[in-house]
Amino acid sequence: MAKKILVVDDEPSIVTLLSFNLKKAGYDVISAGTGTEVLPIVQEQHPDLIVLDLMLPEMDGMDVCKKLRQEFIYIPIIMLTARDDELDKVLGLELGADDYMTKPFSPREVVARVKAIFRRSELGHQEQNEVLVSGDLKVYPNKFEAMFKDKEMLLTPKEFELLVYMMKHKGRVLTREQLLNAVWNYDFAGDTRIVDVHVSHLREKIEDVTRKPLYIKTVRGLGYKLEEPKA
Repeated sequence: MAKKILVVDDEPSIVTLLSFNLKKAGYDVISAGTGTEVLPIVQEQHPDLIVLDLMLPEMDGMDVCKKLRQEFIYIPIIMLTARDDELDKVLGLELGADDYMTKPFSPREVVARVKAIFRRSELGHQEQNEVLVSGDLKVYPNKFEAMFKDKEMLLTPKEFELLVYMMKHKGRVLTREQLLNAVWNYDFAGDTRIVDVHVSHLREKIEDVTRKPLYIKTVRGLGYKLEEPKA
């Protein structure tokens, strides 16, 4: 069965362009033109991924993203923005978006990023019965489950992928560029802030004191390292 993608944009030309290219790539596509339409459509249609414009009437993309995550809906979200503004990008990621693209964009690049998200999700499902353990942290890649101190963690798809990758490379120093390539699977042109934002989110969920992390350590000038916490 083809994956279903929800395209949300108030510009009909962009909806048409994205829908054409995504359908050509083999996906089913549904669309919305306002932010208030998104939650009802998601609850009824159950899309596998959302391409979400930032500037929307009635409810903007930031509020839509925030609302979905508050409802514990962790569908992958690619956010589109007409502003080449670092603050917008970071805020979108902090609210739970998995990726962002700045307009004007190449429809082929959108399709490539959609495929990358689905590809990594499918690889995770192929890892049968695998469990990764570090201290009180347990991760089940094939189930999309993570437990900390026997309580389930609520993670976005990209937070989960990042955690799995770091757990599989426990004890190794991983540069931000390595993490970008491994988890996002394409070139962010040196924009490593996306890694820092997601690491910060993970620390908030597994560290008692985020400024003195026991699990995810910062290696100054290099990147990050996930360690077995010391007793």
